Amino acid sequence: MKFGICNETFAGWTLRDAATFSRACGYTGLELAPFTLAADMRQLSEHECHDIRSTIENAGLEVIGLHWLLAKTTGFHLTSPDREVRLRTSKYLQELARVCRQLGGGCMVFGSPAQRNLLPGISREEGMQYAADVLRATVPALAQYQVVLALEPLGPEEGNFLLTAQDALELRDRVNADEVQLHLDVKAMSTEASAVPTIIRQGAEHLAHFHANDPNRRGPGMGDTDFVPILRTLKDIRYEGWVSVEVFDDSPGPEVLARESIRYLQDCLAQLDDSQL
Repeated sequence: MKFGICNETFAGWTLRDAATFSRACGYTGLELAPFTLAADMRQLSEHECHDIRSTIENAGLEVIGLHWLLAKTTGFHLTSPDREVRLRTSKYLQELARVCRQLGGGCMVFGSPAQRNLLPGISREEGMQYAADVLRATVPALAQYQVVLALEPLGPEEGNFLLTAQDALELRDRVNADEVQLHLDVKAMSTEASAVPTIIRQGAEHLAHFHANDPNRRGPGMGDTDFVPILRTLKDIRYEGWVSVEVFDDSPGPEVLARESIRYLQDCLAQLDDSQL
C-alpha cells in the first residue's frame, strides 16, 4: 500500500524540506495543493514544473498529483448557470491537467466546495447538468495528458453539492469517461449513513484516490476512527492507488501530524498482516 501526504501540511516550509521530512517519515508520495505553488497555475512555466518535480523526486518521493484544484482562485465555478463561467472553469481544469502531468502527477482530486456549491436558485438536477458539461469539456485534455480527475464527495458541513459517494458516482456516470473517477475521504465518508468500509466497497470499481484522516480533522490515529477495517477493505478490493494523509487541524504541528499519521497507518497494516498468519 502506497502512503503519501499533502504538502499544505507543511505550511511555511520549503518544498525541499517538506519532501525530505516526508520521505524520512516513510512516505513515498507527495500530493500538491496548487495554491502552495502559484496563485494561478497557468503562470507556472514548464521549467518551473521541472524544478518542482526534481525537488520532490530528489527527496525520494513521487508526485501523486493535485488537490484543492480551485481553492483560492476567482472566476471559476463547476455548477454556475453562466455558460461563460463554466467554459472558463473547464479551460482552467484543462490547464491543470497539463501542469499536473508536467509535475509528474497522474491524479487531480476535485474537492473545492466553494467553487462547486449550488448557487441560490439552482436545483440539484441543474447542478449535475452544469457540472457534467464542465467535466465533459475537460475530458479530452485529461486523456491527452493521461490524468484522472477524481470527484471528491464532501459532507454537509463543507457544502451543498456532491455530499455522498453515490452523488459523485452519479456525476461520474453522467460524464461517462474513464478519465473521471471517484475519490474517497475518511472524514467525509464519516458523515454518511453507511459505514466507511461499505462505502468503499460500493465505489470500488471507480475508486482512483483515497484520503486518510479522522473526523476530528487531524491525521489517522489521532481520533476515534479505527483504520484497520478501512485498510482491510482497501486490500480486499485490491485498491492499488495512493492512501494520502490530508489534515485540516494543524495545531499538533507538521512534524507530529506527518510522523504519527504514517506510524499509525503502518501499525494498522502490521495488524492485518499478523491476522493472516
